[in-house]
Amino acid sequence: MFCRYFCFFSLCLFLPTQRRYSLGHMSDLRGSDTASLPGFENLTMGYNKYLRPYFGGEPVQIAMSLDIASISSISESDMDYTATIYLRQRWTDPRLVFHGNKSFTLDARLVELLWVPDTYIVESKKSFLHDVTVGNRLIRLFSNGTILYALRITTTVACNMDLSKYPMDTQTCRLQLESWGYDENDVIFTWLRGNDSVHGIEKLRLSQYTVERYYTLVSKTQQETGSYPRLILQFELKRNVLYFILETYVPSTLLVMLSWVSFWITLDSVPARTCIGVTTVLSMTTLMMGSRSSLSKPNCFIKAIDIYLGICFSFVFGALVEYAVAHYSSLQKCAAKAPQEGPSNELTKDMEEVNIANILTGYRGKISFTSIEISDDNVNCSDLTMKTHEKIKRVLRNKMHRIISYFTIQNPNNVDHYSKLLFPLFFMLANVFYWVYYLYF
Repeated sequence: MFCRYFCFFSLCLFLPTQRRYSLGHMSDLRGSDTASLPGFENLTMGYNKYLRPYFGGEPVQIAMSLDIASISSISESDMDYTATIYLRQRWTDPRLVFHGNKSFTLDARLVELLWVPDTYIVESKKSFLHDVTVGNRLIRLFSNGTILYALRITTTVACNMDLSKYPMDTQTCRLQLESWGYDENDVIFTWLRGNDSVHGIEKLRLSQYTVERYYTLVSKTQQETGSYPRLILQFELKRNVLYFILETYVPSTLLVMLSWVSFWITLDSVPARTCIGVTTVLSMTTLMMGSRSSLSKPNCFIKAIDIYLGICFSFVFGALVEYAVAHYSSLQKCAAKAPQEGPSNELTKDMEEVNIANILTGYRGKISFTSIEISDDNVNCSDLTMKTHEKIKRVLRNKMHRIISYFTIQNPNNVDHYSKLLFPLFFMLANVFYWVYYLYF
């Protein structure tokens, strides 16, 4: 009883002397230390901070509003964000009604003597209440028993992100407030003024994101112990892609274009074309590793930027392979055109032709086709007919030779000629499909 009297008596002493005199209906203090506010004499009678207002009756209406002071960090690797918020809660406690139409701001330490809602932040990984220079809390008491309770909190909240379109993604995060122990039969959560209950979020300036829109929701969650009220602030964050265009997309595109320079260098310039091909491949590998290191922890997402870098790497590597094919074909063609017959071979060939002509001339008169008689009994037709499997072998062999000759490069210079047209064309088409898909779908 002494503690109760002392605390609420000290409440009166916190008010300025001028404020106490201006209220009216006050007795002359005359230097007495036992002055009290009018209507506060019986304020503490029957008050129990462990019982909610309207205990055993209707639920308490708790209206909330938020000020988003800052969002200091958004982590893709941890999938969370850290924000500093001002949480304001209002409710009416009929046990604290007093006469007059004034409101009083009380010392924050008096909150220990009052009943307050057990609000907590859903999916919060860690949170703390600021306490410099004192605990950043506010208690304001109105004459009709309404209590305003404000807190300054910094919290890290989980935010499930879909990084498949990174860095052209839009993330939807939530800040959810829920009653821990009181179910919907005891407390009812509402937003004070709907979407206008949230302030400051439209003025945020983030390094990689822009807040596109936000809205408030009123919901409830069903658990084993009952149904609990929940308030939801949902906001969409669109990533600023300009930084990634300058940091990754433009360099990778220029490397692909640099690899095309080798198509204008002759096939005989082996060091120049090899140097360009190897340099561009290594540079693309470095870019790919740098983009992966931006997310400190490994993840299983195949992101949009990974696909683009993979496309660029394929074109750069293809340019290097193109030179290898063209150079090999050029060497094969040169080897086929090399002279294989010397003067002695030509003389031997001429002598063989003369001998064959003489033989044919000597036997021309001796052979009489009229003296040849063919008897059906002596001829074996099976010997004159080619076997079936030999025919199949010959047909397959001819077809294989045709296929090989079809893919054989007759003129190696045409490889560079066609590459000058096909590589830029296919790269432009790949870019069109890529940007249309990730920007509009």
